[in-house]
Amino acid sequence: MYIFLDESGNFKKHNHEEYFVIGSFTVSNQRATAKAFRSWLRTRFPRKMRTQSEIKWSATGITDELRMRTIKHISDLNVRIRYGYLLRNNIPSTYKRKGRLDSGILYANIIAETLETYLPTDEKEIYIFCDQRSLKDMSKSEFESHITGKLLPLCVTGTRIQVQMIDSTSNVNIQIADWISGAISRYLENSKNGEEYFKILKNNFLEKGREFFTE
Repeated sequence: MYIFLDESGNFKKHNHEEYFVIGSFTVSNQRATAKAFRSWLRTRFPRKMRTQSEIKWSATGITDELRMRTIKHISDLNVRIRYGYLLRNNIPSTYKRKGRLDSGILYANIIAETLETYLPTDEKEIYIFCDQRSLKDMSKSEFESHITGKLLPLCVTGTRIQVQMIDSTSNVNIQIADWISGAISRYLENSKNGEEYFKILKNNFLEKGREFFTE
C-alpha cells in the first residue's frame, strides 16, 4: 500500500486560518495517478506555469474555475482519501513549553494518528510519503522512526513500513495531497467555494475526517 500526504495551514496564527489539516490518500496504481496529474498540470494550466516542478494549491494565477476542475480531476483519479484536522486554539498545553510550541512532536503525532486510520490492513508492505519540512527538535530520521514505531504495533506480524519525508517537487502524488488538503481546508474555514470542493471529493473519502484535541 502506498500512502501520500501533505498539510495545509500553520500551527501558529497565519492570515485568518484557524485550522491545520492533514490530507492523505492511497490509490491502486500510484504511477498512473502521478502521470495523469502531471499531464493535467502541463496541458490545462497557464503556459507560464506548465514548466514548474510543482504547482501548489495556494499558488497565485489560478482561476476559481481551473481550481474547481482540478479538484474534479483529482476525484476522477479514484484516490481514496483520509484526513485529519485540528483547530489551532485547541492544541493542548502539553505541547507548549515556556510559551513555545513543540511543533515537531505535535506534527509527528497528528501524522501518525491520521495514518492509523488506514489500519489494520492485510497489506504486508506499507510505503508512506510526506512532504519535507523542518521539524523543531526532531530530525528527519527521528520523524520517520517515530511514525514507524507508532504504526507497527497496529499491523500484522511481518509487516514492512517505510516512511519517507521528501521534497514534494520530486513526487507528484504528494502534490495531489497538497491540493486535497487545500480543498478540505477551504471547507473547514468556510472560505470561498469550500462547500463545492468538499462535495466533489465526498465520494473519495473513506471515512469522516478525524478531528484532534476535541476535549
